Amino acid sequence: MVTLIDTLKARGPEDRAVRHPEKQNRPDTPVLRKPEWLRVRAPGSGQYNETKGIVREHKLTTVCEEAACPNIGECWSQKHATMMIMGEICTRACAFCNVTTGLPTQLDPDEPRRVAEAVAKMGLNHVVITSVDRDDLIDGGARHFAEVVTAIRAAAPKTTIEILTPDFLRKDRAENVVIDARPDVFNHNLETVPRLYLKIRPGARYYNSLRLLERVKERDPSQFTKSGLMVGLGETKEEVMQVMDDMRSAGVDFITIGQYLQPTRKHAAIDRFVTPEEFKAYEAIARAKGFLMVSSSPLTRSSHHAGEDFAKLQAARRALDAKAG
Repeated sequence: MVTLIDTLKARGPEDRAVRHPEKQNRPDTPVLRKPEWLRVRAPGSGQYNETKGIVREHKLTTVCEEAACPNIGECWSQKHATMMIMGEICTRACAFCNVTTGLPTQLDPDEPRRVAEAVAKMGLNHVVITSVDRDDLIDGGARHFAEVVTAIRAAAPKTTIEILTPDFLRKDRAENVVIDARPDVFNHNLETVPRLYLKIRPGARYYNSLRLLERVKERDPSQFTKSGLMVGLGETKEEVMQVMDDMRSAGVDFITIGQYLQPTRKHAAIDRFVTPEEFKAYEAIARAKGFLMVSSSPLTRSSHHAGEDFAKLQAARRALDAKAG
């Protein structure tokens, strides 16, 4: 028997609230039993609790919790937490995502300071900042992203910064504000292949997301760009390879590929579990296509081992520059 934790309701004392109102009337999707290679330990170490304490003290939201990430135990035990800014309510209703859907609250002008203080207190060498989609804002939250980056630079100048942004769809080049804040890594996930967008990511447009990554390189070629795919949703190997080619055409430096895991029975069903051997094959193909960095495994997520991967990314660019020079 396969059991899923009920995450359809919001966390906290107000648990009567619905996390995914748009999914309530959908029929339950089948749930596949996880294979051994996807088993993870339950969180609970001393360092995990210390990280949790800092997150609570600074009243921060993390995508680790909101998206029910399977790597939370490992990452928080190493003081790695991915901050999710601009609230915990998303204006989109992606079929794969566990973040709450609804009408967001106003932006908190004090959030950049609190995030920066938490980063400094944790002593992070590398931090990942992501957000919910904020289609309700004129700039999609671009200015707020830039303010968070600036605040971290001031509070923790030695910390490298990776951002995982929304697509800024129909926001009239608002992403330029974020690019000009000069994060070390600009990440935006394509998530899946174009054929599955209407089903899996209905509020987004594949070529808009691809063009966003391309514009980062056009405006600031020195910034690393990164994007990720989930597999196991019904895509074919040929479609994944085409997305790799699209990413390379847009100048993407770093690709992540991980297994889609179904948050609840109301979310998109898993088509199949991709084997570790297939992930290794994807890695070999991606490296052959010219990506500077590739992370491809069942438990790969955008921010998993992000600090270590950033160091490898820098080293790969130096090696490439040395070879070219």
